[in-house]
Amino acid sequence: MRIDSHNHFWKYEPKTHAWIDESMKVIRRDFLPKDFKNVLQGNQIDGTIAVQAEQTEDDTYFLLRLADQFSFIKGVVGWVDLQAEDIADRLQTFSACDKLVGFRHMVQSETDPNFMLKEEFQRGLGLLKDFNFTYDILVYPNQLEMILKSIEQNPEQKFVINHLAKPNIKAGEFKEWAKMMKSIGSHKNVMCKLSGLVNEADWKHWSRPDFKTYLDLTLQVFGIDRVMFGSDWPVCLVAAQYDQVKGIISSYFESSPVADLDKVFGLNAMKFYEIDDR
Repeated sequence: MRIDSHNHFWKYEPKTHAWIDESMKVIRRDFLPKDFKNVLQGNQIDGTIAVQAEQTEDDTYFLLRLADQFSFIKGVVGWVDLQAEDIADRLQTFSACDKLVGFRHMVQSETDPNFMLKEEFQRGLGLLKDFNFTYDILVYPNQLEMILKSIEQNPEQKFVINHLAKPNIKAGEFKEWAKMMKSIGSHKNVMCKLSGLVNEADWKHWSRPDFKTYLDLTLQVFGIDRVMFGSDWPVCLVAAQYDQVKGIISSYFESSPVADLDKVFGLNAMKFYEIDDR
């Protein structure tokens, strides 16, 4: 089974989706499973993991309803307030949702450099493993020190870094990002999504070689068993079509054994999120 480990669905609302600024106006509209099904089929992808795009439980339930209606949505990464006093009860309630595999918070938007290290957040984060939930990490490179500390405090929690932690590919920034990724990748409970690359490059003038150095480092650090393909559709559309995004990763692994391709394009995501081949 071929799995896209990262995509989004939403009914566009200007206030709710204020992060979609003027430069991203191409995605200022609804994006729903009916729009995505043919895209996946045309690219020989069997299923996807739908990831939250709003910081509300309503969004989590919205994605779960979609997953009930469309069998190609194999799992949902939702949102819950990990700092809530009743977080244990919230997680207990969510544990009854079949396709809910984990949670994410848009930490990249938090201005506090120690946001994830706050006692309240750590308390909620520390409970996820008790309910077999994963945690998707969405940050910028300058937040990776906080992420490393958080990972060190939660050695039994399953983490996955989204979008290679968004290195500034357009500016060619590499050294500090690579240093932190090496430290994070040494922790075996952390995986990394090969996603979001085009969004960090020059949207109009990127080419496949732009990404090689970053992919090389990621594979060196995490290894073939801890990386997974993700399209970041429809956000990727500001810079590339789905087939182009998939093509970046396919071409990078074109000389690799079929077994490695199977891991990157499906098996690793299925194992991490514990989804079957339904």
